[in-house]
Amino acid sequence: MQGPSTQEITDIIKQEALQLGFTACGVATAEKLHAHETPLKKWLKEGMHGAMAYMENHLEKRLDPRMLVEGARSVIVVAMNYFPTEQQNPDASYLVSKYAYGIDYHFIIKEKLRKLEERLKELAPQHQGRVFTDSAPVLERAWAVQAGLGWTGKNGCLIIPRKGSFLFLGELITNIELRPDTPFEKDFCGNCRRCIDACPTGAFVAPKLLDARRCISYLTIELKDRIPVEFRKKMQGRIFGCDICQDVCPHNRFTEPTGESALNALTFVRNWSDDNWENIDKASFNRLVKKPKSPLSRIKFEKLRDNIDAAGGRTDK
Repeated sequence: MQGPSTQEITDIIKQEALQLGFTACGVATAEKLHAHETPLKKWLKEGMHGAMAYMENHLEKRLDPRMLVEGARSVIVVAMNYFPTEQQNPDASYLVSKYAYGIDYHFIIKEKLRKLEERLKELAPQHQGRVFTDSAPVLERAWAVQAGLGWTGKNGCLIIPRKGSFLFLGELITNIELRPDTPFEKDFCGNCRRCIDACPTGAFVAPKLLDARRCISYLTIELKDRIPVEFRKKMQGRIFGCDICQDVCPHNRFTEPTGESALNALTFVRNWSDDNWENIDKASFNRLVKKPKSPLSRIKFEKLRDNIDAAGGRTDK
């Protein structure tokens, strides 16, 4: 008996992705991202990646998924909305990025991607591949554009029409040939500069060009050292990540709360006051942050303490 066709497998996988709770799913042909090679190398050469030395590693793998998965022919790209159902305590001055309200998204996305992979294996037993979500040298937003999901905004985020940019991305790279979607070629940012103008640290050198060394998300997460004095009065209360350039984006007026309960705000994020944040100790950090697998556990307790001091505008510590 003949198995399902390429188109049938593609359609079933997309339907399965939506049933698993993903917001969108698209397919791209696995090939080298030639258009991204020169800009990426220039960005690295100019040092805009800051202390993220890992960005310099496996450059060819970042550009070509066939070097990550031998015989790769297709890249299945999924997106999941993470816009919170409940906001952080409105009286709190210390702000956590919306993506970090619940438990670490890596666990959620990978579990769902593995289920999607199981379904693909049922349809095409010869499948060989790997799943990724911000966990390997994969240019996720570039692949999302290639898979027809949306365009890259001036703030560098993927924007899906009428769904916005509060999205996690994940990939299933497979040796199975699927029917690719048409790459997304339109750009609906127009002349808008709200994201660029709203950034308090001036992290956007140009549209879609971020100097990570000035980005609040970088300063509060990726930078392991103390936040430099020049930025400590510009944090606008941010202690882990930053949403400013997304909050001001007109396309996010279409965003609806996520349907994924695991992304709901943990109790300490939802309820903590300024006093709670200012008096957090290591025992509380381990119990409330590390144990439930909050994304805040990506940084050490001492780093969080410095972030809180910086967010409060303190430069003397």
